[in-house]
Amino acid sequence: MIFPSPSTSDSAMPDNFLPPDDALRTTLHNEVHARPSARVRLPALISYVAVLNAGVTRELERQHLNGLPGQHDLPPASLHDNFLRLRFAGYTVRWERHTEFTRYTIVQPLPATALLGAAEPELLSALVVTPEWLRNIPGRTVAAIQLVMLDGDLSDERALMAQAQAWLGGHSVVASQLGNGHSWALTTFRIAGDGFERMLVIAPPGMTETRAGRISQRLLELETYRLMALRGLPVAKQLAPMLAEAEGALADTTAQLEFKSASDQDLLDTLVSLAARVERATAEHVYRFSATRAYAALVAQRITELREKPIPGTQTLGEFMQHRLSPAIATVAATAQRLTSLSERVSRTSALLRTRVDIATEVQNRQLLEKLTRGQELQLRLQSTVEGLSIAAISYYVVSLLLYGGKALKAAGLPLNPEIAAGAVIPLVLWATWRTTRRIHAKLHASP
Repeated sequence: MIFPSPSTSDSAMPDNFLPPDDALRTTLHNEVHARPSARVRLPALISYVAVLNAGVTRELERQHLNGLPGQHDLPPASLHDNFLRLRFAGYTVRWERHTEFTRYTIVQPLPATALLGAAEPELLSALVVTPEWLRNIPGRTVAAIQLVMLDGDLSDERALMAQAQAWLGGHSVVASQLGNGHSWALTTFRIAGDGFERMLVIAPPGMTETRAGRISQRLLELETYRLMALRGLPVAKQLAPMLAEAEGALADTTAQLEFKSASDQDLLDTLVSLAARVERATAEHVYRFSATRAYAALVAQRITELREKPIPGTQTLGEFMQHRLSPAIATVAATAQRLTSLSERVSRTSALLRTRVDIATEVQNRQLLEKLTRGQELQLRLQSTVEGLSIAAISYYVVSLLLYGGKALKAAGLPLNPEIAAGAVIPLVLWATWRTTRRIHAKLHASP
């Protein structure tokens, strides 16, 4: 078979060269390009705000983006792909919508007053968007970060650390060398008076814009996912008293079930109440616990991607997360496990109670059957007695009729003694009556 030779022109490619596309092929293929990394030219100021979008529609977010210069006619279709980059003169604004939160990222040049050597420089006044636009972002703030990326000399670590600490306000810092030493990342993990956290990235001159963009994205996502993962901790602490109380109540119920110190109805009422409380808590919080696990995995992934190398005298970002985030994640995981275990234990205890009730019911049914059997035996005996009396009564009436018949024949002139004749036929009458009764019984038992 001869195949057509490939053409150098895409337009010459036939439309039916491949089988028909799956309905999701293009969507799934383009997912890797859905949120491309930013290109950041140093020195840069990146203002980042992540807000919870529960109850916030895309239309509300579009209307807010309409408030940017020249975006009053932004079409609704531009927000369908969960990502939008708006370019302006000297800066860009990125909009990204996720399942639980929406991110707004503003990338702009860093003012000269905020370079290394400045002491906790003021950055809000340099923002290219108005304070009103920032304040009116629809949603509730979950993360707000001012990330500054600038050039610096990494050879003198002591002097560079002193400058970075002064830039961050003199607080103790968490710092790492990224990519095995190609740049530094420093932060205090503190919320300043303006509501923003501050991060500082120092890179040698010549860092490419794409690498700077990847570093900024990883750091911003790391902090966002850390905060989203921690949203399960208050829920776990809130559930702790209820779980302890429910576990105690279940233990008491199990003891009462073992020693038969309470009625089955009381135990059933207690177990139904416990099961309802546990299932309600599971339905309300299982998503939060699952989300915490997912966000914690993303935090670990972003830390791995940073390829950290320690700076002498400081704690790395990964070590900070391990020491501060891991206990919270473990608490959430333990609470989720307690909730699952409690649900299973309630189910097992309910099964034990159901087994005991079934056994008691079987005993009652057996006793009832025994009573019914005894009643039937008595009924049969009574029926036999009545049947004997019935045979005697029927025979009596037949003999009486024969006696009257004999007297009538005697009166008619026949030489007959009615009394002797009646007495003589009594055995025959009794046998005939008994035999007739037996035949009736046989027919009744033979009928289906």
